[in-house]
Amino acid sequence: MLLRRVGSPLAWEKFLLVFYVLVAPSDEQSNSNQLHFGKAVSVKLSHNGIGEGQTLVILHGLFGSKRNWSSIARQLSGRFRVLTVDLRNHGESPWNGVHDYPSMAEDVATLIEQECSEPALVLGHSMGGKVAMYLSLMWPHLVDRLIVVDIPPARSSGTPIDYVHAMQKVPLTTLSHRRDVELALTDTIPDPKVRGFLLTNIMSRPEGLTWIANLDVIERYFDQILDWPDSVHSRQFSRPTLFLEGAHSTFVGPEHAKVIQHFFPAAHRQVIENAGHWVHVENTEAFLQAVRAFVDSS
Repeated sequence: MLLRRVGSPLAWEKFLLVFYVLVAPSDEQSNSNQLHFGKAVSVKLSHNGIGEGQTLVILHGLFGSKRNWSSIARQLSGRFRVLTVDLRNHGESPWNGVHDYPSMAEDVATLIEQECSEPALVLGHSMGGKVAMYLSLMWPHLVDRLIVVDIPPARSSGTPIDYVHAMQKVPLTTLSHRRDVELALTDTIPDPKVRGFLLTNIMSRPEGLTWIANLDVIERYFDQILDWPDSVHSRQFSRPTLFLEGAHSTFVGPEHAKVIQHFFPAAHRQVIENAGHWVHVENTEAFLQAVRAFVDSS
């Protein structure tokens, strides 16, 4: 594994995974956008598409959405058909009472089955990176190549649970403006960039402001979001894989080299300079250069 610094069988595996996943009743939102397989529920994910060519599926991180990746999608649409996706309990996708990696990966597997005529290039950031890794390990024939952005196949530090609690405590029904929500979050979340990111989860509706992320379910599954499932320990994805890491991020370090090699023996690692955890935002040019170079070389 290289470290560089730069600027069918499907039906049977799905059957097994469905019975592995225990799904609680949907929270608040309608079940009309969910696909039922026995007692399990696969959420029909909201997604946008742009461009032509091989499909590139982009999966956001915790409290992200497909909107956060629209600029990246446009810049890659000259050579890919880019699908930006809202994962369950985020953005415009339905809410569901379960938020673990088997469930989220099955949602994406269903989307790829329905939208793609051939294996897709899959890119995932943070939580979305773990979804992408789980997907590639459980359904390797759905994934042509894999790009994982600033997250290891291991337990990670992630977003502090205090952020979730702070969002839950905001009295949205008494507030009229986003700036009021930001003020309410200031004591717990002093970084204005983080507050600004979390505020993308606010939607204004006739009845007032509301969170579009399912905070209660995310809180309930928070430990599992930080963790990595033991159920895939014996699996490997042998296709070309790229791990992109922010030079100033603490999410991925030298201690993760062995576990990355264990699951992804064809993996290469690149460190993007002048970037933290939000690699694609903090050094977009280097991020895009790395993605294009990986695709060209693999």
